[in-house]
Amino acid sequence: MGFLRKITGLEIYSRKQRWKLYLLGFAAVIILASLYYTDILVRKIASDERQRVELWVDAIRKRETLLLDSERLFSVIQEEERKRVELLTQVYGMLSRNDLDRESLTLYTSILLSNTTIPLVLTDEDGEIESSSNLDERFAGYTHLTGELADFFSQYPPLSFPIIGGRRYIYHQDSKVYMELREVMEDLIDTFLSDIVINSANVPVIVVDSTGQQIIAYGNIDGVNFEDENETLDLIGSMAGKNRYLSVILPNYGQCYVYYTNSFLLTQLRYYPLAQFIIIGIFLLVAYILFSMARNAEQNQVWVGMSKETAHQLGTPLSSLIAWVELLKMKGVDESTIGEISKDIRRLEDITERFSKIGSPPRLVPANLNDSINEVVSYMRRRTSSKVAIHVSMPKNDVIVPHNENLFGWVIENIIKNAIDAMAGVGNIYLKVEETDRQVHIDITDDGKGIPASRQKAIFNPGITSKKSGWGLGLSLCKRIIENYHGGKLFVKHSVVNAGTTFRIILNKS
Repeated sequence: MGFLRKITGLEIYSRKQRWKLYLLGFAAVIILASLYYTDILVRKIASDERQRVELWVDAIRKRETLLLDSERLFSVIQEEERKRVELLTQVYGMLSRNDLDRESLTLYTSILLSNTTIPLVLTDEDGEIESSSNLDERFAGYTHLTGELADFFSQYPPLSFPIIGGRRYIYHQDSKVYMELREVMEDLIDTFLSDIVINSANVPVIVVDSTGQQIIAYGNIDGVNFEDENETLDLIGSMAGKNRYLSVILPNYGQCYVYYTNSFLLTQLRYYPLAQFIIIGIFLLVAYILFSMARNAEQNQVWVGMSKETAHQLGTPLSSLIAWVELLKMKGVDESTIGEISKDIRRLEDITERFSKIGSPPRLVPANLNDSINEVVSYMRRRTSSKVAIHVSMPKNDVIVPHNENLFGWVIENIIKNAIDAMAGVGNIYLKVEETDRQVHIDITDDGKGIPASRQKAIFNPGITSKKSGWGLGLSLCKRIIENYHGGKLFVKHSVVNAGTTFRIILNKS
């Protein structure tokens, strides 16, 4: 069928539709521009944050170098102390000999006396203490290497030397100076880890061991239960799998890895605008739906009022026409003429009833759909040009469907009239009825001008018509009758410009 858009009394609906599209496009431009500008800001902040992270990483590496140098220095000190202990062991061994001259004895004694820092204990094979040096006051009174004193000297294995009748053992511990330096070293390690996790870049960071299974330190990370092994491993996997890292060597830990990612602020800036627009979009969508429901309710009230007023206005002339028919009968006018006039009057009565039922719940009665269609087709054939042929194909058996005969007949009549207009009063109309287990399909096909694909949904909107005069309400009311009142569907099944159109009506059997 050929439906071309033109200005009618309901053009306001089409204009509103265009304005909606304009506003929607304008809103889309604003959203895209906001997202684009936000993306620029995020990129700039990400670049600044990356520079801060790089400076932070550089500072960490310098601190790591200082830490490793300190560790090497402590290792040298520890090695020197070990050599001194070995020297003292040799001296003790020399002192056990009886062939020392006075000069050698003086030298060895001075070497022993020079040890003022390394704690030493000399014991026999039974652990009885023969001499000691540089011990804390808490160990005064010990005569055997037992208890707390044994624990104190348990870090290193004893050095031994032979004497006449047995062996002697020297137990040693790191010097007080070295222990104090070691405490300083551990403080440096703790400070280093603190500087990593409490960083100036304010990025989430974790420090893991070489196995990647244990977190040594972490910072700027919330919402993770580090006592839960599964959560901890998931965090390590997520940060190690997709984020940057740096490698550091820490005393007491060895090879370690520092994983860090974007700050929470940057993540918020990246996703917050999108979330904000989604929320605004949902709000606007709900507001639009409510507005549309209110507008449709208002339109329904207008249409119902107009329909009932039309039915009321038709009532008076119909009563007069019925009286005139009776008068013509009394005057002996040809009965066939009176019969046709009576049919048109009954048709007007049906139309009046249709208008009066708009807005009221229709009464759907199970009836033979074939009879309802044949009645409309028979009426249209007698009042249509002979140049229009209406072909009907339907099942031979009764097709029982709950429907309102008046309203359904109005739909079929309206579609046939539109088809005749689309064919300019010349052509063929094919009406085919098919039934399935649960539904009945009614296809109405013409060989008229056809409908462009872009207009196939719009033709059911008020104000769309191809006629020089009219309101463009016919198909809109047809769709309302089929879908709202009968619970079915009405749509354009197929259409080709300059080739024809097929409308399909679907009704449910139950």
